[in-house]
Amino acid sequence: MNYQEAKIKFVSTWGSLGTLWGINKAMAQIQALLFISTKPLSMDDIMAELQISRGNTSMNLRQLMDWGIVSKEIIPGERKEYFTTEKDVQELARVIAKERSR
Repeated sequence: MNYQEAKIKFVSTWGSLGTLWGINKAMAQIQALLFISTKPLSMDDIMAELQISRGNTSMNLRQLMDWGIVSKEIIPGERKEYFTTEKDVQELARVIAKERSR
């Protein structure tokens, strides 16, 4: 299995698991894509990779930021907004559990 196949499988599986946590599939897939990415991604990168609409991407990124899972990152010289996520799985689980209880 090459990297691209593994990435697709991981994002798809994480998206399916997201519904068990009480979040929608697209939101979980965005978080999974950011989780395995080695660099921050722009909204356009996320849309292209997951083949979802700008509105869907924007809405789900906003929710992920509200939860404290995703944050904006400034890249000098770039006008686009870039996003990154928490890479520590235990911290991620703690934040999700806290948000679910709320």
